[in-house]
Amino acid sequence: MKTIINPPKSTWSQILQRPTKTVDDIEKTVTEIFTEVKKEGDKAVQKYTQLFDGVALENNLVSEAEIEEAVSLVSDELKEAIILANKNITVFHNAQKTDKVFVETTKGVECWQEKRPIQKVGLYIPGGTAPLFSTVLMLAIPAQIAGCKEIVLCSPPNKEGKIHPAILFTAKLCGVTKIIKVGGIQAIAGLTFGTATIPQVYKIFGPGNQYVTVAKQLATKFGVAIDMPAGPSELLVVADDTAKASFVASDLLSQAEHGADSQVILVSTSKKLIAAVEIEINKQILDLPRVAIAQKAIANSKSIFVETDEIALDLINEYGPEHFIVCTNNNDFYVDNIANAGSVFIGNYTPESAGDYASGTNHTLPTNGFTKAYSGVNLDSFLKSITFQKISKEGIQTIGKSIELMADAEGLQAHKNAVTIRLKTV
Repeated sequence: MKTIINPPKSTWSQILQRPTKTVDDIEKTVTEIFTEVKKEGDKAVQKYTQLFDGVALENNLVSEAEIEEAVSLVSDELKEAIILANKNITVFHNAQKTDKVFVETTKGVECWQEKRPIQKVGLYIPGGTAPLFSTVLMLAIPAQIAGCKEIVLCSPPNKEGKIHPAILFTAKLCGVTKIIKVGGIQAIAGLTFGTATIPQVYKIFGPGNQYVTVAKQLATKFGVAIDMPAGPSELLVVADDTAKASFVASDLLSQAEHGADSQVILVSTSKKLIAAVEIEINKQILDLPRVAIAQKAIANSKSIFVETDEIALDLINEYGPEHFIVCTNNNDFYVDNIANAGSVFIGNYTPESAGDYASGTNHTLPTNGFTKAYSGVNLDSFLKSITFQKISKEGIQTIGKSIELMADAEGLQAHKNAVTIRLKTV
């Protein structure tokens, strides 16, 4: 990791750049595949599955027999761990339910808001170098709680044309209605336009690489909503001498192993801690099976020393991390004042891994600075708020004149007439 000492504020935007390609570098490829999938459907999907995943599939739908086989391949110990995570995630997302909001704004004018599930949702589950069965929990559980009728899961197949058994076990556990062996840009395109085997959905959820992120953004041009732009994983840790260097290093490496384009940042008011963490990273990284990936991510990462907590907080809010670990003598200051973060982890014994798997919070979070405007996935992500109003004769008499005046001032005579014609009858 590169160490930077007291960087002036004028350099922060440059220092905090993510190691990602620009949309322009990727959009041409994504657009070409979208165009082909829209025109050729499953034929194009199969072509790109063979090209990118190295397998030719006669049928990309996962059968019941495949699911049952997968269930038998998952160890009882892992099943119990997934079931525990399922329980905690369900408890937390069930707690997010809200009641109908009802108010009589003025006498005779009743307004209320109710939530309705998005009927058809697509869940994208990365396979690749790390089959993220935990993401199935994070997406399918709130979709099920919300009451989505159709929950379609897409995940890339391996070279044998199969999806990781733990993904299939978790999908079955969480009530996914259809599982399709397709990944990458072609999966997002299939969910956007619909094919003979991939249903068209109303909203697409899930993380992915930079190509998947751009594909999701392109899907919005065709009337499909997305959860958020969620690209390569990132973590920022703020720590001082009260933190354990070995813990901090382990957290930084836990995100670095996601992918070569991941980024981790340490911000500290202690040069001593920065040096100790550097030693721990160099020691721990050698024991990782994904050491080559982690080393590439660490090369893109930084340790930043600043003089005060106030400067540190300003820098962190400028970065807007996906994951934010706070491990200082002044945790409350950061917790109370953080404005831009996807999920916050507080204290020496709260690793980011807990949120990734089993604490109950959702790990599908905005990256690349989008925490400044986007929330992470939650129950409301799978719901729409619909407003209702009911006006009595007394109510239209009370507000009718105001509506007429406002409509007339905007030059919308038909709007005014819709009220005037009613007022003449009361």
